[in-house]
Amino acid sequence: MTKSQIPVVVLAGFLGSGKTTLLNHLLRRNGGNRIGVVVNDFGSIGIDAMTVAGQVGSTVSLGNGCLCCAVDASELDDYLDRLTRPGARIDVIVIEASGLAEPQELVRMILAGDNPRVVYGGLVEVVDAAEFDRTRARHPEIDRHLAVADLIVLNKTDRVAPAVLDRLHATLAELAAGTPVIGAEYGRVDPELLLDPAAGHPEQEADVRQLSFEDLYAEVYDHEHGHEDHLHAAYESVAVTSALPLHPRRLMDFLDSRPAGLYRIKGFVDFGAADPRNRYAVHAVGRFLRFYPEPWPPGEERMTQLVLIGSGIDAPALGKELDVCAQNGPEDRPDERSMWGVLRFVPKEPDGEPSDPFDGDDQA
Repeated sequence: MTKSQIPVVVLAGFLGSGKTTLLNHLLRRNGGNRIGVVVNDFGSIGIDAMTVAGQVGSTVSLGNGCLCCAVDASELDDYLDRLTRPGARIDVIVIEASGLAEPQELVRMILAGDNPRVVYGGLVEVVDAAEFDRTRARHPEIDRHLAVADLIVLNKTDRVAPAVLDRLHATLAELAAGTPVIGAEYGRVDPELLLDPAAGHPEQEADVRQLSFEDLYAEVYDHEHGHEDHLHAAYESVAVTSALPLHPRRLMDFLDSRPAGLYRIKGFVDFGAADPRNRYAVHAVGRFLRFYPEPWPPGEERMTQLVLIGSGIDAPALGKELDVCAQNGPEDRPDERSMWGVLRFVPKEPDGEPSDPFDGDDQA
């Protein structure tokens, strides 16, 4: 993913499920990211995250002005355009959908938009564990919302008995097969599920690109919290580094059949002889997948570095599956046709054609 592209995350859920609480948690625990917020009910706000927590829906100054006005879905492109202007220095955008909204419509608008500075960052559906049964009985459309979610946050788990919680997990597994479900109290999810660490800080870019395990497991709460509050206990991660180039067809086979519960994949892929000039940044969230070719930086060691994040995944098995994707000898050498599957997921140029990493011109 190029630096100019900003992930847009849709935060949905029925009235009272805890969306705003979760949003304010992200704003307070932003990891240095500047977060732009579009609140479907109230307005669009460009924000310094640490100064706005608790002020969603109000007018917030952003240095050279403020962005706050009534919004509906038809104005989404305009607000995304404002929030993604370079001067705003926004790292991620969160759209808090109305409790009665159709979240898939917002997702459709993001995917159909022509703003080259944004990329889809996933649909997060917040579920109230204490009220789920009653809400679902009154509003059966929630089943449809869950079916298209990329991540489900089962909130207010402290308000239900363990047996009820087990039943809710079983129900969600039926309604949204393969979608990760993260339990939470007071909307406390690990921000790194939705925000990339230090995305907006070029001076830390080299460290971020190393995608270290230490970064993934950075503590997000102050030391006074006990181990039971460690948010990373709710999901698993695996970091994969390969000095051997990956075979594009094998990697696409892995991605096309990626296991249930695998929510995010990010990092850089070396395809070796299939495209010796470029490395490929990969960005996957839920069912969404994109590759972004960019020239290898001068002097950069050529390797593949990936981080995979999910709930209920078998981390060792995933590592072994990716090991199988490696090119192991001259007989394994791919050709340009091997890249066709990858190129299907490279964003299109303004003329409607996929960008071609073999056209002889360097692409950032």
